[in-house]
This record gives sequence, C-alpha cells and structure tokens, in this order.
Amino acid sequence: MSKAIELMSASRTGALMVIERETTLNDIVETGTIIDAAISTEMIGNVFYEGAPLHDGAVIVRGGRLYAAGCVLPLTQNKKLGKELGTRHRAGIGITEASDALVIIVSEETGFISVAVNGKLQRDVQTGKLREILLSELITENQKKENSNNFMRGEKSDNK
Repeated sequence: MSKAIELMSASRTGALMVIERETTLNDIVETGTIIDAAISTEMIGNVFYEGAPLHDGAVIVRGGRLYAAGCVLPLTQNKKLGKELGTRHRAGIGITEASDALVIIVSEETGFISVAVNGKLQRDVQTGKLREILLSELITENQKKENSNNFMRGEKSDNK
C-alpha cells in the first residue's frame, strides 16, 4: 500500500483510501462496487488510474483487502477548514468524524499525502512518516504484545 501511495504521490494521481477498523462501513460500501481483492501496487494503481470507472470514489480497505471501490463518503461539516481543501480532503475528514477509520489522501493538484484520523487532517506526510502512522494506528495493542512476546521467545511474527 505504501509503495502505491508513493507512486501516486509522485505522479499526482488523486486517491482516497479508507482503512476500516472497528466501525463497519457497510453503508459506505453499498455506494460503491465490491472488488474484494488482494492489496497490491498494481491493483491500487488500476483503481485510481484517471479514466478508470472507479477512480473518483474512495476505496474501502477491510481485513487487509481492497474490499470496495468507487465509494461515496460523507463530507465534513467543519467550517473552519481552509478553502484550499477540496472535496477529496473534506470527504476523508468526514468519514473519520463518523467512524474510527483511518484515511489516506493523495492530492492530484500537489501530490501531497495527507492522513485523516478522528476528524483531524495531517497534511504533507512523507512516505517514511506514513509508514510510521500506519503501524502506530493499525497495529493493535494485542498484536504489539504478541509480537513482543514472540520476539522474546525468538519466534518470527506473522504481522507485517
């Protein structure tokens, strides 16, 4: 996922990726097309390729898979946001106000990567920082403890 986002940033390909966590986003999934595919750089690139049928909507990542694409998200009602933020960013913030999802946004105008969590937007995130955010936000405390315990026993982790 990180590699695909890095490539889209470099080519200024707009993207909106919603990573579902505890809150199930079935109502959002119903606005798009279920694809239920393995995550790969190529698959993400194909979905967001300009001119592709599903490129304008959001992708929903569920259970480590690209579950749905072309999804419509609710826009934030926050009036304090700058005018430079477009619909993609406002939708990314909006879904994080309505759920515990984490959203990655790539601006087609600037190529900048942004991350939205809990109604807050972090802009111009570099790819190294993006990986840190994804790991800290998506690896649960139980997984961290399990990895630590496995490490102490000399076992390899299944979590990547």
